[in-house]
Amino acid sequence: MHSVLDLALDCVVGALGKTTEPTAPTAPGTTGPTGVTLHRSPDRGRAQLADSAFDFSSAVPSGVRLEMLTDATELELDARLSVVLPPGMPSADSVFDLVVDGELREPVLASEQSLIFLDPATGDRDVRPAEPATVRFRLGPRARERRVEIWLPVSPACALLDVRVPDGASLRPAPASGPLWVHYGSSISQCADAGRPTSTWPARVARSAGRSLVNLGLGGQCQLDPFMARAVRDLPARAISLELGINVLNADSMRERAFVPAFHGFLDTIRDGHPDTPVLVITPIVCPAAERRPGPTTAGPDAMVRTVDRPADLALGALTLTRIRELLSRHVEQRRESGDERLRLVQGTTLFGPDDVADLPDGLHPNAAGCARMAERFLPLAFGEEGALR
Repeated sequence: MHSVLDLALDCVVGALGKTTEPTAPTAPGTTGPTGVTLHRSPDRGRAQLADSAFDFSSAVPSGVRLEMLTDATELELDARLSVVLPPGMPSADSVFDLVVDGELREPVLASEQSLIFLDPATGDRDVRPAEPATVRFRLGPRARERRVEIWLPVSPACALLDVRVPDGASLRPAPASGPLWVHYGSSISQCADAGRPTSTWPARVARSAGRSLVNLGLGGQCQLDPFMARAVRDLPARAISLELGINVLNADSMRERAFVPAFHGFLDTIRDGHPDTPVLVITPIVCPAAERRPGPTTAGPDAMVRTVDRPADLALGALTLTRIRELLSRHVEQRRESGDERLRLVQGTTLFGPDDVADLPDGLHPNAAGCARMAERFLPLAFGEEGALR
């Protein structure tokens, strides 16, 4: 086996940047190996924000994959995986997916992952480092060049340390799997609970619709940041969707006065680069605790999401999910009346609504069955014969 890391990095799809830096050491006084982190945000904007939570979400490679043509019989990948968990919560294995000539193979698991136990109430961190994981993919007998996709995990942050193939094997970038669909959103789109990388609802839709996906669903970080609007603007997208609102409420980061112009500014920036590209706005899916109560939200002892009580005199202009849906509907319609006929809206509750809360185990995030249902409902609305993104 020999290293083809540089060639493999040329095959990366779904990332906006690659940063090379030493990874965290596993023991005091040692130096971690150099790793390449595939970020789903632009380097300049991330540096300006300088927020560790954003950096972590950006480094979680939901939707990021290697798409290559290779005659290799197998492939090995070394990765440093890091998972954030509440104190005392057990960790699950990290899951990689392998697709060979369009056929989805059995998932490949990695148990070696650094654990970061984060107390949401105090911010205290207990870091338990681990050795890098080596993940092996059996591609089949060498007969011809095949199209191989390796989808990276959707829950841990990931730094690639090496990629290896047998001596004599070739590897090069594969053609795009279809027209580019860029999706921006929250943890609802990152889908850490999907079970496997190809089972997130955006990945399911992209594979069914024959689209190449860039998933900018950043857990906790869908805050209408201007640098993310510029990132979407500068991508060669043929279709764009925006799942908006829930993180603004979760963090209580905006009131109505700020949210409305931030929404218009985000769309104005995208339209600077995509004046005619179809754009679909998705309002928040159901979250029972926040339908008629403003944020911020927190997780209780039972891990269920709940809103934080606030004095009534501080509630003026605060956003509930009901109000966010009203505002997004009103202002999308306003833009359409002003001539933006390629802009459409779908209510998130049609994708995942009150009748689906049994698949909302923490009151906020759909489980694997919920992700599958969202994909099934979104596909015809977006890419069907009368779909908004066709």
